Amino acid sequence: MRIGLISDTHIPEACEHLPAPVFTAFSGVDLVMHAGDVYVNRVLDELAAIAPVIAALGNGDEGLDGHRFKLDPDARVSGAHLLEIEGVRVGLAHALPTPDETSDAVFENAMHRHFGGVVDVLVIGHSHLEGITRFGRTLVVNPGSATLPRNLVDVPGTVAILEIAAGGRVSAEIIRLG
Repeated sequence: MRIGLISDTHIPEACEHLPAPVFTAFSGVDLVMHAGDVYVNRVLDELAAIAPVIAALGNGDEGLDGHRFKLDPDARVSGAHLLEIEGVRVGLAHALPTPDETSDAVFENAMHRHFGGVVDVLVIGHSHLEGITRFGRTLVVNPGSATLPRNLVDVPGTVAILEIAAGGRVSAEIIRLG
């Protein structure tokens, strides 16, 4: 299965629509996972033209932090999602504390709280910093931001592709959109 990963689109604050290169990067994906801070539901609708979409609820999606945008209730959006694909447990959330920020114990406790246990792959956003890192048995993929990479404007953003092959082989790649 080929999964498009995107996060922190901040639309329409960052820009009016998803950048066109997102659609090219996600051509042929089987699923799109948005790791939160969507802001408006039409972003999910735009992504659904590519493949089915699920999204994590971001801190900016609830109308908090002084943002004037708030996602309408949507079955595709949840605080966290857990999928099992080819025996691989994949968790999706907006933000979880990782061991480089805190400790292994806090990281594992957060996974237990959100997913009922440690996951094999964790997809998160929030930081706008793209990266693929392994902490213990968990591969953590942050696609960065498609519209505000590293909180910068007018520079190409990033997304990621997660591939889960037969037998549970996992690979991930960051894609720069420009």
